[in-house]
Amino acid sequence: MMQSNVNALIDMKLEKHKNLREESGFYWKEISDGTLKFDRRECEVAALKQLTQKELIDFFDEYIKVGVPQKKGLSVRVYGSAHSSEYKTDNGETADSNSTHIEDIFSFRKSRPLYGSFRGGSGHMKL
Repeated sequence: MMQSNVNALIDMKLEKHKNLREESGFYWKEISDGTLKFDRRECEVAALKQLTQKELIDFFDEYIKVGVPQKKGLSVRVYGSAHSSEYKTDNGETADSNSTHIEDIFSFRKSRPLYGSFRGGSGHMKL
């Protein structure tokens, strides 16, 4: 079952661009994101070919399953200009030792190893 899903994903990734607009969009996205990984699809396919069911289950059990120590969470706080005093109060709180305070979301996103790998649009996620 897993192998057929992996093969379907590989086939999707290896699909040729349908037109020049789609192809140029791919390259310009890499340039504007600053990742410049023009062989992204080939690298992702190579990684998928090496993926085993055990590795996938182990990853799930270590990082996603409810109650595991390595599970990550994300808390986003947005403050309007009328609530700047609340921002100052919340910003002054000591953070949990396992938390990371992110000031510049764009730099943080670009520092992530899978940045640019996930693309979505109009209700679907394209890996």
